[in-house]
Amino acid sequence: QVHLMESGGGLVQPGGSLTLSCVASGSIYSINGMGWYRQAPGNRRELVADITRDNSTNYAGSVKGRFTISRDNAKNTVSLRMNSLKPEDTAVYSCNVYGSTLRHTPFVSWGQGTQVTVSS
Repeated sequence: QVHLMESGGGLVQPGGSLTLSCVASGSIYSINGMGWYRQAPGNRRELVADITRDNSTNYAGSVKGRFTISRDNAKNTVSLRMNSLKPEDTAVYSCNVYGSTLRHTPFVSWGQGTQVTVSS
């Protein structure tokens, strides 16, 4: 099994910054994609940003230019630096990772989610 541990959520004022981190552990042979999703109350879960093994990135239009996703392949971690936060960024942010296990079977894992609240 593959376990994800997220950290870094919290309360921040509009215009502030936060960094989310996610560490993958367990029966991992390789990790292909890593990403962050978010879900606000009453809304569907949406992709915020993702990054491939060769560091190709993809961002939601609403966060482009404000958020930066990065990964450390040696440490099986993915981070999301969030700048110029807006109240509409308030949501539960979840990490998503997919790849292959030590048994060479595919896996897709989700973190438990971390709350980000942007409010004055």
